[in-house]
Amino acid sequence: MVGVGTWQLQGDTAERSVRAGLDAGYGHVDTAEGYRNEAAIGEALADYDREELFLTSKVLAKHLDYESVIESCEASLDRLGTDYLDLYLIHWPNPAISLRETLRAMARLHEEGLVRNVGVSNFSAYQLSAAHHVSPVPIAVNQIEYHPWNTQPDVVEYCRESGTVVEAAAPLARTAVFDDPVIQDLAEEYDRAPAQIVLRWAVENDVVVLPKSSSPDHVRANRELFGWELDDADHERIDDIDREEPVYDHPARDWTDDTYGISQ
Repeated sequence: MVGVGTWQLQGDTAERSVRAGLDAGYGHVDTAEGYRNEAAIGEALADYDREELFLTSKVLAKHLDYESVIESCEASLDRLGTDYLDLYLIHWPNPAISLRETLRAMARLHEEGLVRNVGVSNFSAYQLSAAHHVSPVPIAVNQIEYHPWNTQPDVVEYCRESGTVVEAAAPLARTAVFDDPVIQDLAEEYDRAPAQIVLRWAVENDVVVLPKSSSPDHVRANRELFGWELDDADHERIDDIDREEPVYDHPARDWTDDTYGISQ
């Protein structure tokens, strides 16, 4: 339910963050080829029992043709120093490449044992429905932007209906929600960090959270979500915040950037 997020963490910082998380009892690490930190994470993972870990990576949107999916996964495995991924995600939907083709490649990786679970990331309900319809293997996860300022209820509802696990990317809205007056009030009332209040709320909503921090102390604190709970009325106060204000998943895209790499 709680994983080590690693977006924007590089080199020794990424390695220290992952080690701090695993030493604190995390069993889930989330990365992506686009994060450019898989080699550093692999250095950290080498000192732990691989079978005790749940490891996720993602393939960039520009690499969703059949052969590129295979090549990207094999390269991620090499950088991470592992024989398999517990979960492999399509990082972003790419309308310029056939979803059916992408998912056939993901199915091959699954059949060959390189990937134990297949999923998607940043898919709308409409896109996820299409993926379920054409995929030869189950779509286990949809990792989306999810936090009190952007709960995406239509996506979450469809995920529930289709048996797809919801994972929260940017569960802290990249710290923006820390300034929300409701979160500040509850942090003071519960004597908890604002991050813990927000993460506890998400976990109570059955959403897997992937908080990221470059501070080992914050990494450890972000896992201290169990053995206490939010009062129902306080939980509802956070539910009622929703401002439909994303911090990264905006409608417009720069299709030429390094994520998509789509030329005219």
